Amino acid sequence: MEPNEALQEGVLIFAPTGRDANTASELLQRAGIATQVCPSYDALLAGIERGAGIAFVAEEGLFGQDLDRLAQLVQQQPAWSDLPFVMLTSRHDHPRVAEWRKAQIERLGNVSLIERPVQPITLVSVMQAALRARRRQFEIRSLLLAREAAAAQLESLVQERTAQLQSVNTQLRAEMVERARVEETLRHAQKLEAVGQLTGGVAHDFNNLLMVITAGLDVLELHDTPERRDKLLRAMRQATQRGAGLTRQLLAFSRSRALHPETVDLAKLIGNMSELLDRSLRGDIKVNVELAGDLWPIVADPGELELVILNLAVNARDAIQGSGVITISGRNVRDTIDGIEGDFVHLTVRDTGSGMSDEVKARVFEPFFTTKDVGKGSGLGLAQVYGFAKQSGGAVTIDSVVGRGTQITLCLPRSHHAATREGDEAHSHPDPADLPERCVLLVEDDVEVAALVEEMLRGIGYDVIHATNATAALGALANDRRVDLVFSDVMMPGGTNGIQLAKQIRTRRPALPVLLTSGFSEAMRGEAEALGISILRKPYGLKELRAAIEHHVHARVQ
Repeated sequence: MEPNEALQEGVLIFAPTGRDANTASELLQRAGIATQVCPSYDALLAGIERGAGIAFVAEEGLFGQDLDRLAQLVQQQPAWSDLPFVMLTSRHDHPRVAEWRKAQIERLGNVSLIERPVQPITLVSVMQAALRARRRQFEIRSLLLAREAAAAQLESLVQERTAQLQSVNTQLRAEMVERARVEETLRHAQKLEAVGQLTGGVAHDFNNLLMVITAGLDVLELHDTPERRDKLLRAMRQATQRGAGLTRQLLAFSRSRALHPETVDLAKLIGNMSELLDRSLRGDIKVNVELAGDLWPIVADPGELELVILNLAVNARDAIQGSGVITISGRNVRDTIDGIEGDFVHLTVRDTGSGMSDEVKARVFEPFFTTKDVGKGSGLGLAQVYGFAKQSGGAVTIDSVVGRGTQITLCLPRSHHAATREGDEAHSHPDPADLPERCVLLVEDDVEVAALVEEMLRGIGYDVIHATNATAALGALANDRRVDLVFSDVMMPGGTNGIQLAKQIRTRRPALPVLLTSGFSEAMRGEAEALGISILRKPYGLKELRAAIEHHVHARVQ
């Protein structure tokens, strides 16, 4: 039902009995309100369908009419329209009439009732109020039409813009493809640069370690004095330890090595590192250790912590031109890490070196980043420090000023357990001659490594059977030969690794203990732990080998 513009301000009057229609029309016209008298019900419906401001009806005119037609017109109104009805009623209070009125109000919706006799001022005021409300509806209709026109115009603009954007988009896609190609080329170049930095630094460090070992072996052939031999052996042993530390850095960076935290006495650990620090630093650098007397024990992986301290000390050494001082200090603090407050120990390494600029300081913990010359560093030292601190449940901070030195602080969690004393861990190892005869099946494909390990095993009192692969090892066990332990490398040729060999041994000899070893132990640690098998990490010394072997052999005896 769309309104006729000429009728939207008028009143349709339907009062077919008496003079009500003419009287109301004259009264409203004198008040400036246009009216149209409808002689019949059909005329009323036609007027409503054409459009009207108000419908003024006498209730007796609706008696007996098909009111469903009127209700249908009301229901068909557009969303903005709510045609006002003013119904002239009588004082007739018969229940059926009252019920009829209530039904019409519910069907027509916007209904106002005026009871006879009607005061002129009442009729005019009701009509004026209804017309004001009706005008608001027509204003809403105008706004909706304007919005539709604007939407149509906008749609036209959108289509035009879409055509333009399609052209621009095609060009942009081509540019994005080219940009992706350039970015991929740049990433590849950055990868090559990072790998070059890493391999150069690792090669430099390992060449220095190999130089110590190679030169030491050559000098050993020239000198047979015990003092000289001991000094050379210590230097070579230290070189191998540094090489093992470097491989741990690489594994830590690749996230292929898990930490093994325990309670650590920091003062004792640093004290045991004094000789290592002295050998790693220059003679013109003084090292001060300032640890609080009541320093708390901490929770950390002691081997990784030693490597961290050594990395920080070496970096501090390289930052000092000429003589200088490196200070290692420790104190107890109450700190908040990752929103959790707790007890921590601040371990600080401070130097009197050249310091760092803000640009360098912002990148020092990035892997492969280094300010050293090409081949002088792998760029993993401080990245390993950062990773160690986060994995240990702590944090690391750096404070540096150009020309005034650098201070790096590790925040490590306090342990509420006493640190294990070295003497408590040490076992009194019996003399090999006093040990009962025991046999170890050694499974190792590298002939040189096997020869050295066999010598170590015999040195601690064990007979050795050597097998180069899993098939040979199972063959050695097939004739019920006495074997007290199988000591096998994890990675072996032939398609069967150490884990698979251990599973087959468990099937054939369930009580026979198996100890595995690997230079990349974390790769299969989860599977080994699920089987209850330990992995001895390479490189290992005689002390570690003895402890691991005796632990498994004694556990079997018990």
